[in-house]
Amino acid sequence: MGQFRQISTFVEVVAKGSLSAAARAEGIAPAVIGRRLDALEQRLGVKLLQRTTRKLALTDEGAAFLEDCQRILGELEDAETAVAERSARATGHLLISAPAGFGRQHVAPLLPSFLAEHREVTATLNLNDRVVDLIGEGVDVAIRIASMSDSNLVSAKLADNRRVVVATPAYLKRHGKPLALDDLAQHNCLAISSDGSQRGWTFRENGKNVTRKVNGNMACNDGAVLHAWVLADKGLAWRSMWEVGGDIETGRLCSVLDEYSAPGNDIYAVFAQRRHLPLRIRAFVDFLRRSYAQPDYWRAPHSPG
Repeated sequence: MGQFRQISTFVEVVAKGSLSAAARAEGIAPAVIGRRLDALEQRLGVKLLQRTTRKLALTDEGAAFLEDCQRILGELEDAETAVAERSARATGHLLISAPAGFGRQHVAPLLPSFLAEHREVTATLNLNDRVVDLIGEGVDVAIRIASMSDSNLVSAKLADNRRVVVATPAYLKRHGKPLALDDLAQHNCLAISSDGSQRGWTFRENGKNVTRKVNGNMACNDGAVLHAWVLADKGLAWRSMWEVGGDIETGRLCSVLDEYSAPGNDIYAVFAQRRHLPLRIRAFVDFLRRSYAQPDYWRAPHSPG
């Protein structure tokens, strides 16, 4: 306790600009503040402050130590806030944004259980596939399936995700199983398209990510439609495990070319700020993370909520 008091006193003295100002803020004599600083410098074996009757000046060692102390005290404050929030009740309204397909299957069905646990919280779930402006639109938390490594947004990873090429056993029996990426040219590939041109599919080959152009007789800008087409034996589709994991588990679909699977776009919760995050947001993010971490969650069929 004495060491912590010495550190907090050092930070306060620098912030106030003098021993007497720090002493007044704490309601003690300046001599007590001086003794704490002396004890700190003696324990560390370095001079932290050059003190005169008129001013204080940080030494080089003191400036470096101050930065570390401020960071540690800030982290301690965050930890205390988090503990206090966990003992409190989540309240207020929660505005959630999620991609349409993922939201129907993996957010909407879980929301009633979350609200049953937190009865003083209400929620609005907006489903759309555009990237929302969290601050401008007042969104508390957005679910995104993307690589966040280059993003400046504050995010929390909820679950892993990867994309696989799938088809029904009946389709593969009729047309054969592709064993290499070049075999895709011999198959009807059902792809996402918003302008009539099919996008490529990304794989991992020879240690590098490669995008292969695919062709088929049908394309759509709606993932649910592609999912329905592939279940109807119409061709191959490149879909996320969050969508087809249950179908693979039950045998309705088979995955192919698994050895070429590229690192996936994982599932994240995104919010505008990390510090002083309302408890309702923390609770919701933790609830989703726990739900998705259940051993059989992604292997079970999930109907739209």
